[in-house]
Amino acid sequence: MIPPVGSPAPDFSLTWKVGQPPVDRTLHADGGPLVVLFFPLAFSPVCTDEMCAVAGLWDRWTSLGARVVGISVDSPWVNVRFAEDNAIPFPLLSDFNKDVARAYGVLNEDYFGMRGVSDRAAFVIDGEGRIAYAWHTEDDSILPDFDAIAEVVRELRG
Repeated sequence: MIPPVGSPAPDFSLTWKVGQPPVDRTLHADGGPLVVLFFPLAFSPVCTDEMCAVAGLWDRWTSLGARVVGISVDSPWVNVRFAEDNAIPFPLLSDFNKDVARAYGVLNEDYFGMRGVSDRAAFVIDGEGRIAYAWHTEDDSILPDFDAIAEVVRELRG
């Protein structure tokens, strides 16, 4: 079950690039909102569409003061290559051990026959570490409502 709006966001500390410090939930050090996007698998068509859509609106996210991270169960090397190939300007974190997807209630135990892949989900975490927005789908073809996410971020920034 995903954490409800208003509840504390589960902590995480995940690898972005091997050899670099992990990225954790406190990425929003200025107290601003953190947008967390779980996606099933790098290089899959819908996941590529989703991450490229966020990258294509990057000015929108930065003007709102949002920090954005993507999280998948892919290895850090795959996520780095995926980000490079698609000009993704935000960290794509590796939840290779599936602990964070499990903590957020989005781990899919049977994704087209693959065990332990995250569903598509979006969360906004406020500056106090609470869930301000939560969305989850098991239908891989549906993208998050980026306008709704931006509105929550806008409200949090005041």
